[in-house]
Amino acid sequence: MLVEILDKVVSTQLFDRKFVCDLAACKGACCVKGDSGAPLTYDEVDQLEQDLDEYRPYMRPEGIAEVEKSGVFYIDQDNDPATALINGGECAFVFFDGDGTAKCAVEKAHSEGKTDFKKPISCHLFPIRVKKFDKMTALNYSEWDICEPACACGDKLDVPVYLFLKEPIQRAFGEEFYKELDVVGKLLRNEKLD
Repeated sequence: MLVEILDKVVSTQLFDRKFVCDLAACKGACCVKGDSGAPLTYDEVDQLEQDLDEYRPYMRPEGIAEVEKSGVFYIDQDNDPATALINGGECAFVFFDGDGTAKCAVEKAHSEGKTDFKKPISCHLFPIRVKKFDKMTALNYSEWDICEPACACGDKLDVPVYLFLKEPIQRAFGEEFYKELDVVGKLLRNEKLD
């Protein structure tokens, strides 16, 4: 089911489905698996290129070699920019911590105050996927088996997708949109409680 909120069409799965990332369980699999890199805007491509030297200290040699050879992005099967991949696998900006968990060099540089760019909005919003059309923008829930631990954690804590992703939703679409989203979420939850 879809709900229209301001100028967006939103899947009700954002309210119905529960989700809280469980990085200890999934080990950051969304950064290393899949059939393409993280979707990017061209502004984000510019930001990645501009701040590349800030990310390099956290990147693996394979990732550095890939962006030096091919650039920070490529055009995916939908004809959109996506983060560069190492041999068609993990994101070029991935590094692994001591327990083998995939982490983001872009986010690490941001957390250490070296860049204002937190990470691509598609990464921050995941598992929400955004599709822009001529006159509207659609927000959908992307179900992926690697996120089963996040769904289980969300069920246990009773946290809907849209609540877990409050910060990135506000970053992407503003506080006014999030307030309207929250109103719809509360209405839908109250209807289900009756």
